[in-house]
Amino acid sequence: MVDLTRPEGSEPEDFHLTRRGLAGLFFAGYAVAALSAKADPIVTDEIGLITETVMIQAADRPIPAYVARPSGHGPYPAVIVVSEIFGVHEYIRDICRRLAKIGYVAIAPAFFIRAGDPAPMTDMAAIMKIVQATPDAQVLGDIAATLTYLKSKDYVIGDRLAITGFCWGGGVVWLACETFTDFRAGVAWYGRLAPPADAPADPNKLWPIQKVADLNAPVLGLYAGTDPITQTVPAMRAALEAAHKTGTEIIVYPDAQHGFHADYRASYNEADAEDGWMRMLAHFAINGAVSRHDPPNHHAAKRSGRRTHPHRTRHRRGRRG
Repeated sequence: MVDLTRPEGSEPEDFHLTRRGLAGLFFAGYAVAALSAKADPIVTDEIGLITETVMIQAADRPIPAYVARPSGHGPYPAVIVVSEIFGVHEYIRDICRRLAKIGYVAIAPAFFIRAGDPAPMTDMAAIMKIVQATPDAQVLGDIAATLTYLKSKDYVIGDRLAITGFCWGGGVVWLACETFTDFRAGVAWYGRLAPPADAPADPNKLWPIQKVADLNAPVLGLYAGTDPITQTVPAMRAALEAAHKTGTEIIVYPDAQHGFHADYRASYNEADAEDGWMRMLAHFAINGAVSRHDPPNHHAAKRSGRRTHPHRTRHRRGRRG
């Protein structure tokens, strides 16, 4: 299987998928470059939901977005879901359905659409080329367009908006909460915080640590102890303290790998993923981006036709300070 421990995906030599296993998961719609042949991903049904692909008018062109929402009239709070570098594939769509099951309108824009679709690709170099062709300023413009779209819908409570994202999307969460005043809360799953010491200057790359003073909404960061990205957590915590930003917290799960929430990857850690999910919903609720269902710890998912029980007491607690 793919042993995915790299921060942004696999290298070609990481692939050990059988043709049969690869084909089955590929046609299920998961990102091929990060699949584990032994994956047993959570599958959330569409019962009681409306799911659709919509077009959002961005500054330069329409962009597609996957939407999952309750089938009732609402209105409901909304969450923008920002993908990993693999784009809007089945894992991201399932995240949207999980949120919709507990009373959120969840929307996942296809931020990479101008450069290509990374989801079916196996060549990490080609995937990274797409990502690098998607500047942060453009992504933030697309988020602005998504906010406008959500506020135009009568089934959305326009002042109960949140954002969450994974990997690449985790970094976008920080930037979005530093840029916009529309969000009640953000949750960043193992997203970039600060540039490595030897990183070359890149005018298209923004770093959350450089904009901490502009943070408009509290962010919950969920990070993995064995992930190199987590080495920048102490500096980010110090920057948050210096900027007197309260309500923002970074949790580190000591034994987890990057991608620990991604249930289609070898890095998946069920206990930490479920604990993080519970913390995310609580963070949304505490900050006013709350669904109409309670308690705020449902995982609304099925595995192999059986409902999971996502919040067992065996969870390892992540470390705070």
